[in-house]
Amino acid sequence: MHGYVDLHCHYLPAVDDGVRTEQDALALLRGLRAVGFDHVVATPHIRPAMFDNSPEQLRASFAALREQFAGEADLPETSLAAEHFFDDVVYGLLVRGEGLAYGAGRTVLVEFAYERLPLGLKERFFDLRMKRLRPVVAHPERYEPFWRKPAEAAESMRRAGGVLLLDLAALVGKYGSKAQRTAEALLEEQAYYAACSDAHRPADADDVGRSIERLRAISGDDEVRRLLITGPQQILAGKVFDAFD
Repeated sequence: MHGYVDLHCHYLPAVDDGVRTEQDALALLRGLRAVGFDHVVATPHIRPAMFDNSPEQLRASFAALREQFAGEADLPETSLAAEHFFDDVVYGLLVRGEGLAYGAGRTVLVEFAYERLPLGLKERFFDLRMKRLRPVVAHPERYEPFWRKPAEAAESMRRAGGVLLLDLAALVGKYGSKAQRTAEALLEEQAYYAACSDAHRPADADDVGRSIERLRAISGDDEVRRLLITGPQQILAGKVFDAFD
């Protein structure tokens, strides 16, 4: 089963904590293609005071990389979005329509501090919904509030209008036992809308391949297809359905 879509990957060189060089970007993309991904979305960080990337700078870097890779073989399709750290500054950016959304422009990747979720999150997600933006929540299994009561946290996020994106490598223990248990609990609840690599370097592709097999062992082929093909395609197309649609 191939045709996977990776919604979260850091292969844009020298812009954040992802790959540093064009050659590493090339190796990472080839590695992801080898484990089944036919489309990989670059999602560099936009996080003030840590990764001060602007959408304009990231678009220019992405265009330069695509030009550099023109004619290279064995690469997946590539596109650009961003991982938005959901602080006051970035929230304002998104409300003004100045972020880097996925595909059709109706879904946007957000992340939080690991220790706690932002105050007023429900109200801020509502503001995004009024702007016809659906928030996609990166790696929820790594957030401590999800460790305590995964099912309740997932339902609260769903009611706020967010959809959850599994970081596959959590299933093989890359982020520790608590994140792994939480990911497995969220899979049991069918709380995830899609899954991704969140790869930062070429060696991560091997972990992603093992993680896909772990996902298949836990949840079966149909769930692999839903999380790595159907769900990501719907997110890119802006066709995310839940109680709010």
